[in-house]
Amino acid sequence: MSDDVAIRFKNVSLHYRVFHERGQSLKGTVISKLKRRDRFEVFPAIRNISFEIKKGESVAIVGRNGSGKTTLLKLVANIFPPSAGTVEVNGKVAPLLELGAGFHPDLTGLENIYLNGILLGLSRKQINERLQSIVEFSELGPFIDAPLRHYSSGMFMRLGFAVAVHVDPDILLFDEVIAVGDQGFQRKCYEKIMSIREQGCTMLVVSHVIDTLKRVCDKALLLDGGRIVAFGPLDMVAEQYASIFRKLEEERKSSRSVETLF
Repeated sequence: MSDDVAIRFKNVSLHYRVFHERGQSLKGTVISKLKRRDRFEVFPAIRNISFEIKKGESVAIVGRNGSGKTTLLKLVANIFPPSAGTVEVNGKVAPLLELGAGFHPDLTGLENIYLNGILLGLSRKQINERLQSIVEFSELGPFIDAPLRHYSSGMFMRLGFAVAVHVDPDILLFDEVIAVGDQGFQRKCYEKIMSIREQGCTMLVVSHVIDTLKRVCDKALLLDGGRIVAFGPLDMVAEQYASIFRKLEEERKSSRSVETLF
């Protein structure tokens, strides 16, 4: 992979097994396995896609629910291996797919900073160097020694976001968590994201809010049914994305008109 490429997909597919019949007990499960009675179908979440993203690019991943957006990010993060093809990633990845993934409710906010930071690839020394900045960014100083089970969902997300954006990644993945909290905190999140972007970080952002994507992305990749429909300038792809919904709405109206005839 050339030095200017951050992410490359070559004919990548990912298939899930969706099981429809399982034993209701341990005994039943064992018997089903022995008799090969488990029934499943193969669901193609990603279908033979190829693309490249250059270092420093900010790319929106858009599409309808179930189109494969989150699955694509998980392939980049190496959470899932591809069923076929190759995924090449050049650099350290920080996935913000589920803020606070790995947090423990019985540990304090401070203890969870260390836990989450280590899970994201930081050493204890690196966490110590960033600790004050993380706590200040989260605005949770008065509560940082309280167990996480006493945090509100907003406090939980702010802590997760604060840790993730202090990892100094080469590639940052966002899945509907590009900003959290109230308006003031959201503004700070955007400022931090733009600062990270200006430092040359590559970003992949999943969101249904096009106005949000326009603030941080230059290009977009449109998925539909696990396939790439379009990949290019954000405005062009956004128009194609909107046209999918216009077509669906027209089909619904046509279907309702036919139903009224009977």
